[in-house]
Amino acid sequence: MPSTFSIVAYDDNTGDLGIAVQSKFLAVGALVPWAVAGVGAIATQAHANVAYGPDGLSMLEEEVDVISVLEELLENDEGRDIRQVGIVDAEGNAAAFTGESCIDWAGHMTGTNYTCQGNVLVGEEVVEAMAAAFETTDDDLADRLLASLDAGQAAGGDKRGQQSSALVVVREGGGYAGISDRLVDLRVDDHRQPIEELRRLLELHKLHFGVTEPASLLKIDPPMARQLQDILQRLGYYDGPLTGNYDSATRLALESWHTVENLEDRLWQDAFIDPQVLTYMRKKLGD
Repeated sequence: MPSTFSIVAYDDNTGDLGIAVQSKFLAVGALVPWAVAGVGAIATQAHANVAYGPDGLSMLEEEVDVISVLEELLENDEGRDIRQVGIVDAEGNAAAFTGESCIDWAGHMTGTNYTCQGNVLVGEEVVEAMAAAFETTDDDLADRLLASLDAGQAAGGDKRGQQSSALVVVREGGGYAGISDRLVDLRVDDHRQPIEELRRLLELHKLHFGVTEPASLLKIDPPMARQLQDILQRLGYYDGPLTGNYDSATRLALESWHTVENLEDRLWQDAFIDPQVLTYMRKKLGD
């Protein structure tokens, strides 16, 4: 797996663990990122040994320290010289390795709660930029990881270009309906600008799985009702007149649109609308 850069990190405010990766390789998210909430996160790359993911996490779950985990993974692998791996445990301890036969430029940088690594890069400045972005971005873990990827790409990224990317963040009970630990699990398998596409997907993820702030709600007054009627009519959900009256027909059309778009959790029964939903409705129209 040539030309890959990634960041593995821990958020000491939330306990979240995550990985973000970009590569000139098809579907990098299927191979590089491995994470278990409350245990650790691992990126295995270069000529990746995918066993590093499950094997390393099993050792971390048994409370083996990250350095010992890394040493054991390498000791049992005759192909270690062409491997690259980054590991962070559930306390933010980080360790990384770059084999001496990885294609230049190849290397890594570890810091508090994170490790950045890459191979077939334009130079060391890529991982330096990634580390700096992670350290200086004040946001949730997913956005900090994406900021790191953005910075790495802006610094030159892979010598061979871009193709795929992935973002994984785990939190105990943080997944859909609180059943899994996959807070964020997004992949771009083949795209000219995979990091930009990954950011678009993350914004959709926030819309569909985020929580509406009641203080941000917009009142559906007559001007807003008429605007909604116009939008819903153009989207094919409302065929009545543009009266500005938030009547049952308008309400039912709005509810139907929310259902089709899987935004039921963003629907308010009173005469209010989530501003993020309104923005999304306008984007659907291309406005």
